[in-house]
Amino acid sequence: MESIEINKVITEQNLLLLGASALRKAALNEQAKEYILSNEVLFKTIKKAADRYIGGETLEETIVKVKDQNKQGFKTSIEFMGENTLTEKEAFEATTEFVSIAQEISKQKLNSTFSLDLSHIGLSISKDLCLNNLDLICQEAKKENIEVTISAENIEITDAVIDVYKTASQNYSNVSITLQAYLHRSKDDFEDLIQQKGRIRIVKGAFETPEGISISRGSALDERYLYYIDQLLSRKHSCAIATHHDAIQREVVAMLENYKPNKDLYEFESLYGIQTEQLIRLKEQGYPTKLYFVYGKEWYLYLCNRIAEYPLNIFQALSDIVS
Repeated sequence: MESIEINKVITEQNLLLLGASALRKAALNEQAKEYILSNEVLFKTIKKAADRYIGGETLEETIVKVKDQNKQGFKTSIEFMGENTLTEKEAFEATTEFVSIAQEISKQKLNSTFSLDLSHIGLSISKDLCLNNLDLICQEAKKENIEVTISAENIEITDAVIDVYKTASQNYSNVSITLQAYLHRSKDDFEDLIQQKGRIRIVKGAFETPEGISISRGSALDERYLYYIDQLLSRKHSCAIATHHDAIQREVVAMLENYKPNKDLYEFESLYGIQTEQLIRLKEQGYPTKLYFVYGKEWYLYLCNRIAEYPLNIFQALSDIVS
């Protein structure tokens, strides 16, 4: 009887992993995304599920939610969704939007940072174009010392992302970067990145990778994640603990009790709409906390990835759609 139960658990876990993999592949299906974006009825229907996780379609909508969370004691981060722009015009339009985010954070005195994908501002076209656009963004953000976080992207451009970050770090102290704990290469990247002054944001990693490139979800990845946080805290380097994993959060709290770092050195970060009760508890305990907001019309990939993290959320999405 016990073996039947064990097999049942293994089967359920395999189905969840299979579902997560399928959703991540769906997120990268450009034809599916374009079809949804061009079909008004389908767009409005599926967006009901996305609304749980996004700030809105516009910066104005998102700022309303950001202000509300600031009032409740949360710091926030804002990101205009999008990646892999194919023309200089699209890259410049995205750059202009990020400049607007910096201006609004300053104008409305929001307790917020913002983040971006380098491929959104031209990295897929050329590194020089991306650097020029990032320079415009960081210049505006520097006026009020607003932090600009470079987000993680797929493994094919990791080298380029790190190179652009290191170049930008020479001129701007307000730029930070995201490191994906599941990549085997991140151990070497970490030692390189910790030489820079910018905050290192640690995430587990969500992109599909070829076999042998990354660590699968489980205890080995959890240990690797905690290794990076321990290194950052023990070496007094600013960091962001970007995870919803409650066990990891508890382990980090124990590290904080041990190292007793200044509160401006670290922050716990969660995505808006996902297990925020854990972040609320951390805030109530006096730890720095941040809610991560995204906005825009490119919510298809984001929604797929959020459900992929816990495929049973597909039932919540269905409920949101029909409600």
